[in-house]
Amino acid sequence: MTAKKSASFDKPDRLTFLPLGGCNEIGMNLALYGYKGKWLMVDCGVSFGDESTPGIDIITPDIEFIARNADKLLAIVVTHAHEDHIGALPYLWPELKAPIYATPFTASVLKRKFAENDDCDDVAIHILPMSGTVKIGEFDLQLITLTHSTLEPNAVVIRTPAGAILHTGDWKLDPDPVVGDPTDEAALKALASENILAMICDSTNVFVEGSTGSEADVAKALIPLIKEQKNGVAVACFASNVARLRSIAEAAEACGRTIVMAGRSLRRIYEAARENGYLLDVAPFIDVRDAKHLPAEHALYVCTGSQGEPRSALSRIAAGDHPEIKFRAGDVVIFSSRQIPGNEKAISRIQNRLAASGVQIITDKQATIHVSGHPARDELRQMYAWVKPRCVIPVHGEHRHLVAQAELALSCQVPQALVVQNGDVVTFGADGTAAISGQVPSGRLALQGERLVNVKSTTIRQLHKVIESGYVVVSLALTKNGALAAPIEVSSIGMFEDDELDGIGDRMEELVELELEKVPAAQLGNDDLIEGIVKKALRQVAREEIGKKPRMDVHILRV
Repeated sequence: MTAKKSASFDKPDRLTFLPLGGCNEIGMNLALYGYKGKWLMVDCGVSFGDESTPGIDIITPDIEFIARNADKLLAIVVTHAHEDHIGALPYLWPELKAPIYATPFTASVLKRKFAENDDCDDVAIHILPMSGTVKIGEFDLQLITLTHSTLEPNAVVIRTPAGAILHTGDWKLDPDPVVGDPTDEAALKALASENILAMICDSTNVFVEGSTGSEADVAKALIPLIKEQKNGVAVACFASNVARLRSIAEAAEACGRTIVMAGRSLRRIYEAARENGYLLDVAPFIDVRDAKHLPAEHALYVCTGSQGEPRSALSRIAAGDHPEIKFRAGDVVIFSSRQIPGNEKAISRIQNRLAASGVQIITDKQATIHVSGHPARDELRQMYAWVKPRCVIPVHGEHRHLVAQAELALSCQVPQALVVQNGDVVTFGADGTAAISGQVPSGRLALQGERLVNVKSTTIRQLHKVIESGYVVVSLALTKNGALAAPIEVSSIGMFEDDELDGIGDRMEELVELELEKVPAAQLGNDDLIEGIVKKALRQVAREEIGKKPRMDVHILRV
């Protein structure tokens, strides 16, 4: 494969698109738009850890390129309040210090997130109304209302003297979104006359034929499903899906139950929604700490943790260590969400724990209790027909998703489709065509405690090796003439059982003493030589005992 050239940005009068996250992956969205040496950022989201990042929960984009050019970053525009679009801002904003533009609900969510980070005290959040416009430097921005699985999702039209781009964010076409406004079809159709250079478009559901379905269908299905339950009922869903919260609230009212919230992120979203006039016409939710008096059969618990998150409310309930909620045999948990790719094992783990306690599990395979927030193929076709972009650049998808949407766009007579990866610099030429003109550094950062480290860093690699091979520490005391002054001590992580260590130490002593007898007296003071003998002995013992070669450290004390 030919290496891609570094970007030179030698044509500042041309509009450029540069994704630093969200390509070849679902999540961690971050897009940059450049013109005349200045930059605009759209979204700044997180992804979540998996088996490839042991001990890591949060992954952010590597923003090395734009951090080095922070003085040229005019603003950060946020399309909506999902974690994969805003979650990295509290960690990365201190390196950027750019003003943030968001609609009222998203701004409320952001303020609550920033309040937890002392480094973000001086953040400036400018509130844009739905369908609002704003001029930022050479960028003229217009928000277009869409529908999605959270409140106030927006596409962003980015206009410059060099042309205009439509950045869709996450979207679908829902005729009855339950909460919030429907898609502004008129504004999208009006773009057809503008000769839009490119549509940067959500690819998540490109393999799904037809249309995604409406949130109203979920609301109708939940009522009879919950009404037939006689014991405790919990619904696990994404905290940010306010329309789903409303659907659950309507079902609770119809079934004579009270909504009980379990999960900090759920409380944060609920408060932000009510602060902006949403959910005011349904019965108030109560916090789980205030629900001790409520019989389980009169409660409808709403829980975070539908994706198997280890510290979520549902995970703690399933493990039996939630301080307020205990599920019993015959209770029901409704998983009102889809499985995000990569989370299947974590979700199965929670579901198996619940099932072992006699809890009944209902998923979207048994009932219409979830609809996606992303466009299926018919909705993509409709968007192409309305906007008539000159080029479609798929984002928000794994590589197979991006390729599939590019093929779909071309089959719908879109003149050009371009598949890119994070770090690719896309330049729009004088004739309006898009081409990859170079590449900038990109990657992923892992939140380790309170610091961000590259996922390819020594720290993460060491964690991998310890998990794969185990880790052993051998401590030995030697006299000046090289004799063992005390029994060898062995400790291990992920290698030997505690009751095996004494025997391992004894076996190593035999091997080490045999090898020390072969060493000339003049070399017995050489710690490097002794360390090599000990490691050789440990490798032999480990191979004999468990057939693995561990990572190891040797501590030598001279007495």
